[in-house]
Amino acid sequence: SSRCEICTSSFLLMPPNIPTPFTTEAVKTTPAHSTLALVKEDSGEGDPWDMPELKDTGVSWSELDTKGKVLRVLVSVAKAVALLALLYMFICSLDILSSAFQLVGGKAAGDIFQDNSVLSNPLAGLVIGVLVTLLVQSSSTSSSIVVSMVSSGILKVQVAVPIIMGTNIGTSVTNTLVAMTQAGDRSTFRRAFAGATVHDFFNWLSVLVLLPLEVASGYLYRVTKLIIDSFQIQTGEAPDLLNVITDPLTESIIQLDKSVISGVATGDPEARNKSLIKKWCLTYTNTSLQNVTVEGPENCTSPEFCWFDGNYTFTLKNVSETFNLEKCKHAFVNVNLPDLAVGLILLALSLLVLCTCLILIVKLLNSMLKGQVAIVIKKILNTNFPFPFGWVTGYIAILVGAGMTFIVQSSSVFTSAITPLVGIGVISIERAYPLSLGSNIGTTTTAILAAMASPGETLANALQIALVHFLFNISGIILWYPIPFTRLPIRLAKSLGNVTASYRWFAGVYIVCCFFVLPLLVFSLSLAGWKVLVGVGVPLLVLLIAIVVINVLQRKKPNFLPSALRSWDFLPLWAHSLDPWDKVVTVAAAKCCCCCKCCQIVTEKQDDEEQNSDEKDQEIHVYDNLAMTTEEKDKDQTKKELNILSVTQL
Repeated sequence: SSRCEICTSSFLLMPPNIPTPFTTEAVKTTPAHSTLALVKEDSGEGDPWDMPELKDTGVSWSELDTKGKVLRVLVSVAKAVALLALLYMFICSLDILSSAFQLVGGKAAGDIFQDNSVLSNPLAGLVIGVLVTLLVQSSSTSSSIVVSMVSSGILKVQVAVPIIMGTNIGTSVTNTLVAMTQAGDRSTFRRAFAGATVHDFFNWLSVLVLLPLEVASGYLYRVTKLIIDSFQIQTGEAPDLLNVITDPLTESIIQLDKSVISGVATGDPEARNKSLIKKWCLTYTNTSLQNVTVEGPENCTSPEFCWFDGNYTFTLKNVSETFNLEKCKHAFVNVNLPDLAVGLILLALSLLVLCTCLILIVKLLNSMLKGQVAIVIKKILNTNFPFPFGWVTGYIAILVGAGMTFIVQSSSVFTSAITPLVGIGVISIERAYPLSLGSNIGTTTTAILAAMASPGETLANALQIALVHFLFNISGIILWYPIPFTRLPIRLAKSLGNVTASYRWFAGVYIVCCFFVLPLLVFSLSLAGWKVLVGVGVPLLVLLIAIVVINVLQRKKPNFLPSALRSWDFLPLWAHSLDPWDKVVTVAAAKCCCCCKCCQIVTEKQDDEEQNSDEKDQEIHVYDNLAMTTEEKDKDQTKKELNILSVTQL
C-alpha cells in the first residue's frame, strides 16, 4: 500500500503536459519526479535514539511587553507549583498502591515464606523473592519479612540470600508499568520503555552471574559475615525523610499493621486472624509480675518461684497487657469490609491517581522544558566532564541516584519519576542507566539503617542481610558498568525499545513473561525437584545460549557459520519474525472492535427498522434488475466493513 501511495503521489505531482503512464513516452520521461524524495522522507533517516529538540513555539521574551512578561512569570510559577503538587500526589499514590497490594496479597506473601523446604532451593528462593515483591509492590516490605524471619531463627542467612536477590528484581516492575502509559507516541514510547527496562536487564544479568557464584562459593555470605565480625556496630534508627511530608496524606487514607505479615511468615497463629488495617494508633502495654498456672514444674521461671496447690502448679511470670487508648483517624478505620475489598478499592483509586498524575506531569514537562530551559537542563544532565575526566560523570550520576533514592526512600519512586523524562527526551538512556544503578544502592542504604534499629540480639543477622543486598548491587555495578563494553543492559534495552516501538503489544508480552510466566515456570520446576529442574532447565538454557551466540556471529562473523545458519530463513516466518504475530494481534483486535462496533450497528438498525421499512421497499422497486440490488447491497456492506477495519486498525 505504501508503494501505491508513493506512485500515486508522484503521478499527481507530474506537470500536466507529461503524458499518462500508460503511453510509451511516459515510460521514458517518468523516472524522476519526487518518487526518490518521497522514499527518503518516509525512511526517517537519523538515529531514533537521538533526543528530540524541544522547540519553543511561543513568543520570545524580548518581544513581550511588561504585562506579557509578568503574565509569563506567573504562569511559569503556577506550572512549577502544579508540577510539585503532582509529584507529591504521584509519590503518595505509589505509597497507597503498595499498601493496596499488601492488603490484597500480604498474607499470601507471608504464607509463601513459611515453606522452609522450598526456600532451601536457591532458584525457588529467588522466584519467591520476585513474586512476593510483585504482590506487595515494595522491596522494603519483602526485605523486612526476610529480616524478621532471619532474626527469629526460622531462616538461615545463606537461605535468605537468593530471596534478597529476587526482591531486587521484583521492585523493577513498577517503572516498567509506568513506561506503558506513554505508549501513545512511538518515539516517546521507544525511549521510555528502554529507559525503564535498562533497570530490569541489570537486575536479571546480575542474578544470572551472582546466583551461581553464590551457590558455588557463598561469596555474598562470606564477605558480609567478615564485615559484621570485623566492625563493632551499634544500633541506630532509620531516618524519616520524605515520609515526614507524605505520611500526613497517606496515613489519613490508610494505615497498615505490617507486623501482621511478618507474624504470618514466622508462623504466629494469632496473626492469621488479624486484619492488616490498623485500628488503634495509641496503645499502652502494662507489664506486671503475676501468679500464673503452668502445666508442670519444668515450666516454672525458677525453682524459687514455683509452688504447688493440689494438682495445679503456680509460678511468678511477667504478664503484658495491652490497652487500646485512641483509634486511628484514617478513612477505613470504621469500615466493616474485608482486607481484600479495601485493597481492591485502594488499588483502583491509586492506579487512577497514578496514571492521571503521570500524564499531567508529562504534559507539564513538555510545556515547561522548551527553548533555553530545555537546553540548560539537557546540558546539566547529559554533558560529560572534559577529557580526561569524562569517565567520572557516570559515577557522579550513580551517587546522585543513590542520594535521591535515599531522600525519597524508594527506588521505585525515583526510577518511575525519571522514566517519563527519558521518554520526552530530557535524559538520555546512557545517563538514566547510572542513575538507576545509584537508585539500587540508595534503597539498600535505607535498609541498612533500618536494620541497625534492630535489637542487640538480632542486630548481626539483620544487618548481614541488609549488607548482602548492598554488596549484591555493588557487585552488579562492577560487572556491568566500569568498562563500556560490558554495559550490556543499555544495548539490550535499546533493542527491546526498537521492538516495542514497532510492535507495541510486545511490551505487555514482555512484562507478563518476564515477571510472571518465567518465575512461575521456574518455581514449578523447583517444586518438582532437582532432577526435573535440571532435565528441563539445562536444555532450555543451552538452547538460549546457542541462539544468542548464533545471532552475534550472524552480525559480526557470518563466515564462521555454516551457510544454512547465516540467517534464520530456513525456519518458518513465525519462528524468527514478529510480523505474523503482529498480523494475528491486529486481526484479533480488529475483530474484537468490529464485534463491539457491529453490535452497536445492529442495535441502531433494530431501533430504526420500523421507520425505514417503507423506504427500503421503495428502493427495491426503483431497480429494474434484482441482481443489481443485491450487488449494490454487497458493495455497501463491503464499504462499511472496510470503514470499521480502518477505524479499529492498530
